[in-house]
Amino acid sequence: MQHYNGKRRRFNIASRALKDIVPPWILLLSLVSSVTDPALAQQPSSTSTAAVRITLDQAIQFALQHNHALEAARSTIRQNQAQEITANLRPNPTLSWDSQFLPLFNLSQFNWSYINNSAQFDLGIGYTFERGQKRQHRLQAAQDQTSVTRSQVTDNQRTLTFNVAQQFVAVLLAQSMIELAQQDLASFQQTVDLSEAQVRAGAISEGDALKIKLQLLQFQTDVSSAKLSKVQALAALRQFVGFESVPQDYDVNGTLDYQPIHGDLEALKMLAVNSRPDLQAARQSIVAARSQESLAVANGKRDLDVSFNYSHVADINSGAFFFNMQIPIFDRNQGEIARTQAAITQSQELAAEANEQVLSDVVNSYEGVHTNDQIIGLYRSGYLDQSTQSRDISQYAYQRGAASLLDYLDAERSYRANQLAYRQALANYMVTLEQLREAVGTRSLP
Repeated sequence: MQHYNGKRRRFNIASRALKDIVPPWILLLSLVSSVTDPALAQQPSSTSTAAVRITLDQAIQFALQHNHALEAARSTIRQNQAQEITANLRPNPTLSWDSQFLPLFNLSQFNWSYINNSAQFDLGIGYTFERGQKRQHRLQAAQDQTSVTRSQVTDNQRTLTFNVAQQFVAVLLAQSMIELAQQDLASFQQTVDLSEAQVRAGAISEGDALKIKLQLLQFQTDVSSAKLSKVQALAALRQFVGFESVPQDYDVNGTLDYQPIHGDLEALKMLAVNSRPDLQAARQSIVAARSQESLAVANGKRDLDVSFNYSHVADINSGAFFFNMQIPIFDRNQGEIARTQAAITQSQELAAEANEQVLSDVVNSYEGVHTNDQIIGLYRSGYLDQSTQSRDISQYAYQRGAASLLDYLDAERSYRANQLAYRQALANYMVTLEQLREAVGTRSLP
């Protein structure tokens, strides 16, 4: 009681000292505001913000909108459209003029009478009439090349979509590895704690306890490695989707998932032949090559130059028409025509090769999906449950002295290896499924 009274006296002395410095109404106002102000009461929690989490569809959308390599490829379309403008331009008319017989070295004669009666002035305008519909063929060739470029850019989008999906699966795999490693670490930590208690009770030797504790390092290393893999996978994914799309501390929303497909191989082949943008670009290249041949033939036609001249000579005004055209005896653009014909054959062969490549991609990815589907089926048929039961039985038996330490550690390693292999198989299946989507050319599989 005496101690409490001493503390109360010290508090009263401090209060009187504070009142001498600060007016009482200010103290009362600050006390009320600190109690009633919700902003001050919630200040610590307002600084915490939820991390941004994106799905696979969002990641693909961000990549298609913000990927710099894709934007650079899209600029080629605008370049081709600018070439269409250039190809559709008509020739400029020409303007010419001259003055002759001016008395530059005898300026005393430079008067209006001399200029009107002795000097000569000419003014002419000319225009080139293109023959063979060159402008129309130039425009058509440029438009066909733009169509090829559009398909190539679409193919870049297809490749980028697969890269994003593949990297997204890598992040999901790393996250799954982190969860597994943390679960194993927590479970094995209980075993370590139990072994220490058994050593103190004399149930096991100190050497066995050290062996168990040394195994803990592997679980701790697995957690660190999995976290590093996720950080690296997120960084690579952010580069695809664009740094401006997501913050540095973003995360993904999804899990390793098994979605079986039952599409027919022939239907997938037909869909790929009609959907793959690289095959469409190869086919459009044949059309573009034929447009170049038509342009080369048109360029073999010689243009007609027409001009009109007005002349003033000796007080007489007169006009004259002039026509000029090459005679195509030697140069009829034969070399360019032959080159474009060979280019047509080249485009046809490349289109055939692209068609075969598309069919091969579909077959390879289809078989990859089914092979990984069978592997997942093997794990789900009982191997996962058996490895879990084996570990649990060995752990239960070891803790009660019915099994050796080596048997328990071997069962633990088998369980961890099966779990890691199963998660890797799920990731491989999801990647091969994305490869099938890429091979077919659409994300909507039948």
